[in-house]
Amino acid sequence: MKKLLVILFILPLSIFAQQEDASLKRDARKLVREGNELYNKEKFSDAEVAYKKALQKDPNSETANYNLGNALSQQKRNKEAIAKYELIAKTTKDKYTLADAMHNIGNAHYQDKNYQGAVEAYKNSLRANPKDDETRYNLALAQKMLKKQQQQNKDNKDNKDNKDKKDNKDNKDKKDDKNKDKKDDKKDGDDKKDDKNKGDKDKKDDKKDGDDKKDKQDPNKDKKDDKQQEQKPQQGKLSPQQVKQLLEAMNNEEQKTQKKMNAKKERGKKIKQEKDW
Repeated sequence: MKKLLVILFILPLSIFAQQEDASLKRDARKLVREGNELYNKEKFSDAEVAYKKALQKDPNSETANYNLGNALSQQKRNKEAIAKYELIAKTTKDKYTLADAMHNIGNAHYQDKNYQGAVEAYKNSLRANPKDDETRYNLALAQKMLKKQQQQNKDNKDNKDNKDKKDNKDNKDKKDDKNKDKKDDKKDGDDKKDDKNKGDKDKKDDKKDGDDKKDKQDPNKDKKDDKQQEQKPQQGKLSPQQVKQLLEAMNNEEQKTQKKMNAKKERGKKIKQEKDW
């Protein structure tokens, strides 16, 4: 008789728990629908609040988590959005929902210029849904941007290495010049002593040479004038520095043109709202 009473006592509690759980899920679905209405009106912040309230009622709601990820993504809060999409990817049993979640993860990584992460996400999306041309296009674009990013990083590293080598060489040259200056200063001191002793003799020789120069003409004067004329830069020719500057300007213009062309390419966006009726 006691056992029968225990069973009769437990049974109503179990039914009550099931009813309460069903009520919470109904409330969650209602909040998801409210969030979707706000989302469609592009009130993404308000939609975020509604989805979070839905998750308080039903933390395991796949639809609420997925749509919350979309609302966060629209607000450019990509790291938070990725966390929601990854949760869906781990728990969903529907391959199309998995594909959409991974596609959106790829988009979020792409916006953050994490092209390696975007490539991996798009690949996972295609594994779940190989027929999705939108994802395939995004994958190709992310791979192209990743290759360009890697080349740019390599160029920056090479430029830094070359700069470090040049700085080391300049420091060495400065040290050598300093040592040379010390030697030259010592030599100049010795030369000044010799010059002082020769001073009187040079004055006499200068007087004599002055008289001789009046009667003599420099036979090499015309050759010196020709040589000086040859050393003058010819008009119309660019110096190596001017050539370098011109090439850099042309390269910059080419990069600007390429950037404009890339900007015209649009990525497909798969922000797919799920409905919970």
